[in-house]
Amino acid sequence: MGTAARSGFDIDALRRGIEGHTAATLLSLYADDAEIRVVDRNSQPSHPMVLHGRDEISAMLDDVYSRDMTHKLEQCVVDGDHVAFSESCQYSDGVRVLSESMLTLRGGMIAEQTLIQAWDE
Repeated sequence: MGTAARSGFDIDALRRGIEGHTAATLLSLYADDAEIRVVDRNSQPSHPMVLHGRDEISAMLDDVYSRDMTHKLEQCVVDGDHVAFSESCQYSDGVRVLSESMLTLRGGMIAEQTLIQAWDE
């Protein structure tokens, strides 16, 4: 997977950020006014957790990528100003997490993200 020239989105940076536990690399892909909607067991679809702007997004990324777990970008598809990707994770105790994200780009930067995640219980 390489950089998607048509959209200007840097898939290589996405992979480096996810697999290298580098929140700063991931944050560099977001527009200043980006929004993330998270849906999971705790944040149901009718009431998702919504993060607004790079400060709130940075806090979430710092938390997630500082944990004792592995992260892997499984698949990534770019179609114009839309990106979809799957990320698999595993905590050191064996608990697994799977997340699916759909992104909307603006000028090659992430403007909106919907993230759906599930984990072993």
